[in-house]
Amino acid sequence: MSSITQILVTEFEALKNELIAKYDELGMRASGRWAENLSVSVSGNSAEILQENYGEQLENGRRPGTPPPSQAIEQWIKDKGIAARLEKGMTISSLAFLIARKIGREGWNRKDQGGTELISSVVTPERIQKIIDRIGESQLNEFTLKISDYLDTLQT
Repeated sequence: MSSITQILVTEFEALKNELIAKYDELGMRASGRWAENLSVSVSGNSAEILQENYGEQLENGRRPGTPPPSQAIEQWIKDKGIAARLEKGMTISSLAFLIARKIGREGWNRKDQGGTELISSVVTPERIQKIIDRIGESQLNEFTLKISDYLDTLQT
């Protein structure tokens, strides 16, 4: 594994762990699926953190317009333990429909439930620059060693 690849693996795994810690700090965990499915993919000189498709909503909330899928809301109701507290006559699917309809009409803003900026508070421009600097330093060290080795061959 090249030194660049190792730096990327180390740095992106650290970012992943910090994202999970922030997710828990903000009280966003319901099923925990988002945190459990975060993964790091490193290929050559590039890396990315893969996440569930609703990560954008955890970061920014959801704009009004189309309601989210009721099945996802039903699972959230179960994961949060709300299903056990439903009033008689109210089904999980009915409650999920009402919640989805309200989100579709009004949107959903994380500011009211523990904050926003889950991702952007961890993956900051400064943090990205730090990773770039580490890679640049590694590249410079490798280049310096190669030049030094080359100069040694000229002296003999």
